[in-house]
Amino acid sequence: MMAAATQATLFLVPTVLAPETAGSVLSPQIREVISRTDVFFVENLRTARRFISELKTGRVIDDLTFFELHKDTPRAETQQQIRELLKSGKDAGILSEAGCPGIADPGAVAVRLAHELGLRVVPLTGPSSILLTLMSSGFSGQSFAFNGYLPIDKAERIRRIQALEKQAQTGQTQLFMETPYRNNALLEDILRVGNPRTLLCIGSNLTAPDELIRTLSIQQWREQQPDLHKKPTIFAFGI
Repeated sequence: MMAAATQATLFLVPTVLAPETAGSVLSPQIREVISRTDVFFVENLRTARRFISELKTGRVIDDLTFFELHKDTPRAETQQQIRELLKSGKDAGILSEAGCPGIADPGAVAVRLAHELGLRVVPLTGPSSILLTLMSSGFSGQSFAFNGYLPIDKAERIRRIQALEKQAQTGQTQLFMETPYRNNALLEDILRVGNPRTLLCIGSNLTAPDELIRTLSIQQWREQQPDLHKKPTIFAFGI
């Protein structure tokens, strides 16, 4: 009797949040999966190649296949790539730019297609700046929402800040983020329009030696405003 074909698997592979932290924040399973996987969907090719090289698995980077998957990648292109994986029976991995694939990350497109086409999906454990901030905030972990990026337009952004602040007062923790080079501008808007008594948690450069993770009132942050420029940061309102 002929043996059944092994089902191809799509591994969701977390990456580091800060440089040179793989040994302390990634499980051995991640290194093991990467050591035997030949195909990767990646948000940034350069970052992905560097990450795999730093794990020192013995893999020759030029022997691997990388499919770029970012916000502008046509869905049909990713769909065809997954169809080819199914035909070949090859496993593949998704690598986020930082943290966990599919969370504030275009990898969710490949995951959805994998479910639609019958590819097995296996998430691996690793660091998530969103969950690390929530865990450390002291806010409700029973009811929370991640709101992604706030609007770039200043007036719209201020309205959104005020709406999230109000929603947080119902007991639902509100998490959000900004492009690192605009962090300081966002924080300035929060401190300018926010209620002085509103609690704000800032999780910045998480897992790095200089990480900041602290919950204070807006009034207290006004008195000790941190410099978040170009530092990956998650913000959270809560009670």
